[in-house]
Formats: sequence, C-alpha cells, structure tokens
Amino acid sequence: MPELPEVEAVRRELAPILEGAEVGRVVLRRRNLRRPFPREFDRRIAGATVRRLRRRAKYLLADLSSGDTLVMHLGMSGSFRVEPADHSPELHDHVVFDLSSGRSVVFNDPRRFGVMDLAPTDQIERSSPVAGLGPEPLSAAFDGAALAAACRRTRRPIKVALLDQAIVAGLGNIYASEALHRARLSPRLRASAIATRSGAPLPSAHQLAGAIKTVLTRAIDEPLRSERSQRFVVYDREGEGCRRRGCTGRIRRITQAGRATFYCPVCQARRK
Repeated sequence: MPELPEVEAVRRELAPILEGAEVGRVVLRRRNLRRPFPREFDRRIAGATVRRLRRRAKYLLADLSSGDTLVMHLGMSGSFRVEPADHSPELHDHVVFDLSSGRSVVFNDPRRFGVMDLAPTDQIERSSPVAGLGPEPLSAAFDGAALAAACRRTRRPIKVALLDQAIVAGLGNIYASEALHRARLSPRLRASAIATRSGAPLPSAHQLAGAIKTVLTRAIDEPLRSERSQRFVVYDREGEGCRRRGCTGRIRRITQAGRATFYCPVCQARRK
C-alpha cells in the first residue's frame, strides 16, 4: 500500500494538472471501488473547478468550487495517470476525469481497494474518512511534546502505536520501522515510556519525532526513479548487516499487530 511519501509524490504530480481546471465530465466504468460511489457522484463533480489539491494523511483531497471535497485513497494498487482526452482505456481504468484543458486524469486500480468519496469542504475534518486523524507528521503541530502526550496512556509497543492514525496521521509500516532505527529505539519499547506520568516528553520523544520528520522528508524528496529497496535502512533487510556506522548488529524481522517490523537488536536496544 502506498505510504505518505508516495501519496505526496502523486499530489505533486497531479496538482499542476488539476488545480484551476474545470471537470467537464466524470466517467465511471463500474459502480464501486472498495465501496459504492456516493449518490450522483459523477454529476456532483462535473462542471466544478478544482480549487486546490491537498493531502491529509494518505488521502488526496480535491477542494471543488461546488463546495464539496473529493476524497481519494489509492488503496493497495491504485494509481493515477494523465492522458489526452481521446486516449484508449486500459484494463482496470475505473474512473476518468475529463478536464476542460483537453486532458484526462485516469484512476486505475486492479485490486479495487481504492476509495472515492465526497464531503462538504467546510466539514471535511469532521467527516469520514478523515475524521479523527492525528496531526500531520510534517506539520509544526507534530513534535516531541505532541507525540509524548498522545502516547502517555498506551501500553502498546511504540511501533504499534505509531501506526495508530489518531496518534500521527499517515505514518505507515515502512517508515515507522525506519524512524525507530534512526532514533535508536526498540520497536518493543512501551509507547508510554517516551513520556513522564504527566505527559511531558522525554528526550526519546523528541528524538523519535525528529526521526519521523527526517525519514518522511527524505523519502518525499528522493527521485521516484530510485529503487524503492535502496531507500530503506532496515525495512525488508532481514539478515543483512546494520548500516549504521560502527554497529555490528544484523537486521531482524518480528511481527507486531500482524505487521512486519525490521530493526537492529544492537543499536536499537534502548527500551527507555
């Protein structure tokens, strides 16, 4: 499943195409993706201008002149591409947005786990599916203090807590492992251990928040053409030597809450 950096890369690619463009027509080639499209989905979008394309966690949000926001999630296999209006459809092209510019934005999703929904723009933060999300990890609102306050009452391992979208929005399995390695924290560390009883941040909270920002920023800024496997220091590197200079450890793989966690048992031995 695409994680925050991949979704942000899609946003940056589509924003110059969509922002300011009028949607002339919406073509639905099936009745549903992960769930049915909203009632009159195509009619509510047709004729509207895209005022802004933004991202919230792993969702793309297209604010429309109609007062609605188009909420989109790529799911497991979803992707967008830009085509001329007279393009020939490909297998699994499920949604097509024909623009006034003469181009089309096509959503392709072989596994159909993607989501497209509509919600009033002025209620978007209170509307499903983005309601209840925590702070954006790259925003000023997310720092060691915010992370410590969110984790102070949970006894879950810190790796599991980081995947809770109410604690930090958009952080996924891959970059949680990468951030913990950068912060030199064990994924088994109890999440509440990064805060005092009153919720004040300990040094580990500041280190982890900074590591999250760093790994996500670097992933966003890397060229998309780079091999995905070469971006990661620990993820999917079970049995390989740790890449931290001077560390003699070898990467291990464990399962936490049904997800694979990769870490170095030597330089990530800290549990407090």
